[in-house]
Amino acid sequence: MPGENLTRVEAEERKAIVDVASYDITLDLTTGDETFSSATVVSFTATPGASTFIDAFTRTVRRVTLNGVDLDPATVSDGVRIQLNNLQAENMLEVEADAEYTNSGEGLHRFVDPVDGEVYLYSQFEVPDSRRMYTVFEQPDLKATFRFTVTAPAAWQVVSNSPTPEPQPIEGTDKAIWRFEPTPRISSYITALVAGPYAVTRSELTSRDGRTIPLGVFSRASLSQYMDADYIFEKTRQGFAYFEEKFDYAYPFEKYDQLFVPEFNAGAMENAGAVTFTETYVFRSKVTDAIKERRVVTILHELAHMWFGDLVTMKWWNDLWLNESFAEWASTIATAEATEWTEAWTTFQAMEKSWAYRQDQLPTTHPVVATINDLEDVQVNFDGITYAKGGSVLKQLVAWVGRDAFFAGVAAYFKKHKFQNTELRDLLAELEVTSGRDLSGWSAKWLETAGVNTLRPEISTDENGVITGFAVLQSAPESHPTIRPHRLAIGFYNLSGTKLVRDERFELDIDGERTDVAELVGKRRPDLVLINDDDLAYAKIRLDEASLQTAIAHLSDIENPLARALVWGSVWDSTRDAETSPTDYIRLVLGNIATETESTTMRLTLTQLATTARTYIVPAERAAAIEYIGSTLWELAQLAAPGSDAQFQFVKFFANLASTGDHVAALRGLRDGTVVLEGLPIDTDLAWELLDGLVLNGAATDADIAAELAKDNTANGQQAAARARATVPTSESKLATFTELVDNDKLPNAIVRNTTLGYQHVNDASALAPVVDRYFASLNTIWESRSYHIAETLIDGLYPAPLASQELVEKSRAWLDANPETPALRRLVTENLAGVERALSVQARDAG
Repeated sequence: MPGENLTRVEAEERKAIVDVASYDITLDLTTGDETFSSATVVSFTATPGASTFIDAFTRTVRRVTLNGVDLDPATVSDGVRIQLNNLQAENMLEVEADAEYTNSGEGLHRFVDPVDGEVYLYSQFEVPDSRRMYTVFEQPDLKATFRFTVTAPAAWQVVSNSPTPEPQPIEGTDKAIWRFEPTPRISSYITALVAGPYAVTRSELTSRDGRTIPLGVFSRASLSQYMDADYIFEKTRQGFAYFEEKFDYAYPFEKYDQLFVPEFNAGAMENAGAVTFTETYVFRSKVTDAIKERRVVTILHELAHMWFGDLVTMKWWNDLWLNESFAEWASTIATAEATEWTEAWTTFQAMEKSWAYRQDQLPTTHPVVATINDLEDVQVNFDGITYAKGGSVLKQLVAWVGRDAFFAGVAAYFKKHKFQNTELRDLLAELEVTSGRDLSGWSAKWLETAGVNTLRPEISTDENGVITGFAVLQSAPESHPTIRPHRLAIGFYNLSGTKLVRDERFELDIDGERTDVAELVGKRRPDLVLINDDDLAYAKIRLDEASLQTAIAHLSDIENPLARALVWGSVWDSTRDAETSPTDYIRLVLGNIATETESTTMRLTLTQLATTARTYIVPAERAAAIEYIGSTLWELAQLAAPGSDAQFQFVKFFANLASTGDHVAALRGLRDGTVVLEGLPIDTDLAWELLDGLVLNGAATDADIAAELAKDNTANGQQAAARARATVPTSESKLATFTELVDNDKLPNAIVRNTTLGYQHVNDASALAPVVDRYFASLNTIWESRSYHIAETLIDGLYPAPLASQELVEKSRAWLDANPETPALRRLVTENLAGVERALSVQARDAG
């Protein structure tokens, strides 16, 4: 639709004309199931005589009044923008419209709980979707105050950025009005409205400046029995204390609500004082320790945003990475130092860095400071560079300038720029003052170039094993040849009894293609040399041959979990790069995973194991590899400590990879109780996963899925049923699933997402072959007709990646050649193609 995709040039031109003072927004949420009434009064200054536009996604615009003059809505509004001509120095704009609820997780999302029929609403505005709820100059550098007045059912909870006022009943009705006080000056994308019969638990804390900060934890009524609010409050208090001390700045808002909402597209969203979270963080069944830890990191990630992103906000989305990277880094260090999850940096290495390295090796990689020309660029840049590489680079920056200097610079940045907009250089300027380091060269190499370096040791020794030469070699891919400075550590590990332990650690700066490390000459060569020990640097690492043999033989004996994660990551990376045989990787994982203590490392490694089996092993050997892995995982599950996280994960991945009659018998026995693993209850969500395994093998029918749904007719159950139905392993079923997703634009985001998960879940990828031509024929229609998040889910989730064939490569390239327009869409297809090309390369290594 014309005008939907705001460009950076348009935003800069509008900013040069307009400065916004305030919004007064009146919403009526009682007008029907499809639309709500949205009235907005905007006060703003402008260049006299200038023209511009304001954003408003509407079904109908009823009235537009500018400076007391009524304008013809049909003339000035196209349903996306409202044209504003002949502006005055001081302006008052009034717009009355009907806006639409969504079921895509964008704008004001409406959800009906199948358990009790209750309606729940929540807003999600990042990046450009506050315009779906009210009329707004939709760009982050036009900050203003926002006053919301909301009419809703009197029995509802209504939450926004400001403290919730007492509702005023409307006489003779079951409605009430909530009149919120204005917010501080903030960007529109972090405003919020959450409304419905949410269950709430309240508490409070005292901030460092003596204020009492009210706290709230909200969830749907039908899920509230599972909401562990006291734990959420405990982590929140720990985070408040940590950040207020380290940032030397009291919490900048008046209250802090955390709302767990249905069908959420992301993990969470940093609305000022009213953070929304995915309901997957309300644990109605047993979850892995990895998920428990991730919830804590997410809680602290959003809390960090209250300062970095909400108090101080980037001018334009090219600095989006700084918001997300800072929150990723800050939440990890706070989790490690302020909560019981003390190995959070191991989790960061295993999950975030592996994501970053994967993203940074795609043909679509980009500098951390990306070129953002328009809103579509923003959407596709919510990626592993923005979050994970950026967070990794910030960790490297902390090592580069020093931890104390980094925190001091950040504190100065908050004080200097509070409630304003900034650019990267504003932060770097403060860090240069506190550290005394010139960061211009560092920034140019790390933030303005793409690609990941590879570091490897070069070691020579004499006949007695004494080191006579030691150098760190650095390389870069031809496509991104930047050689960078690194602050890193080198660890010397030796076998001591049954453990491989670190005896010595050396921290140093390296730069250039070769850095000689003279201080290591004369030392006895250890059993294992670990480059980038403690994971300070952002780089792929390789082990020298002797160290690699030690690691393979003794991976499970490495005492330090972060060092283990580094070795796991190095071997996985060399497998993806076709340097290590995928068959050898499978043996390494199955031989060492049983004793891994870190849940996220285990979860990620088992996920990579599944990828290896299904796409990296040559097709002729794939069925045997999947059978071998499934059988071994079932053995490991039976041997694992009762009730342990390892036992739970082995069963989950066994269900995912089950492929034989014996596997089916085990899954069926677990479901009906004839097979029992001590300490492992078959709760609701695990029962669904076991059923998925049966469906995958043609051993369960639609009637079985319907029976399970009858027992669990909840939102979670409906999503699980959609996933299970899409898992049916026949070509006819896959084609029917594809058709339903593409032709039915009424399905909500959570159902679409879970259906694509089932569609991709195959042991025999040939079931997807009939869909290939339909996929490429449908791409442009999907992109043009669906909202961004739904379109992205469909384009990624329906790509038949498990086929991993040369034919798929050729058809992908043909589509790209024939469709040179729409860069954001091309990027999604290009990234999927790159995954197939990598799989074929690894298959060739396996065959060779």
